[in-house]
Amino acid sequence: MATQPTLKNPSQKSLNWFLFAAPSRFYFLAKKLIPVCWALAIVLGISGLVLGLLFAPTDAVQGDSYRIIFIHVPSAWMSMVLYIAMAFWGAIGMIFNARLAYRLSNSIAITGAVMTFIALWTGALWGKPTWGTWWVWDARLTSELILLFLYIGYLSLYNAIDDQRKALKASSLLAIIGVVNIPIIYFSVKWWNTLHQGASITLTKTSMDSKMLVAMLIMTFAFWAYAFAVVLTRVNLKTLQEESHTDWVQTELQLQGVHS
Repeated sequence: MATQPTLKNPSQKSLNWFLFAAPSRFYFLAKKLIPVCWALAIVLGISGLVLGLLFAPTDAVQGDSYRIIFIHVPSAWMSMVLYIAMAFWGAIGMIFNARLAYRLSNSIAITGAVMTFIALWTGALWGKPTWGTWWVWDARLTSELILLFLYIGYLSLYNAIDDQRKALKASSLLAIIGVVNIPIIYFSVKWWNTLHQGASITLTKTSMDSKMLVAMLIMTFAFWAYAFAVVLTRVNLKTLQEESHTDWVQTELQLQGVHS
């Protein structure tokens, strides 16, 4: 059987923050977390959709068309959060020359791009009955579109450079520079007069009905769980590919019935 790295005793006073920096330790941790994340994503996703589509009340102004919010808003939130995470791990990779951090950053990019596309697509579907048009060059919409271009730029730059180390550094630098777009997306409805409505939920208050709010939060957690599941899966696949020369990976592949 594959030998899992021995973890330190939790009762020890000193906490080693780099405990899972080793690819082998992180791999086995992620391997345990992935099925849990998938299960949470499925259960929470179904629960949130049932509550939001069937039990949440009809909006007094927008009617039932507002219900796309249960997909649109969580995906929009995730598009920004994942970009910040991608840039953060890219920065950690550059500072500490950490392979695992680079893998995390690179693995987040595709999921972040998908979330951004979903946010834009559902926003267009919502905009048609609400504004009477699929798209306007609104500050919020335009800055979100720029976010999608940043994700695509990151992936394109990474794949355009043959040397992997140079590709990771260059794409991580682009991600770090692009973080400036995140506050523009978030505060655009406050800084400019835009068609896009302001935030319905803040840290101190909400204008949403309680069932709407609960459904929204459940769907947000479902999106979080999904993102963790796919990103961790992608990281583990990259680890198996890039660490294939190590004994522990060879043993793990044999257990999975894969011949190197």
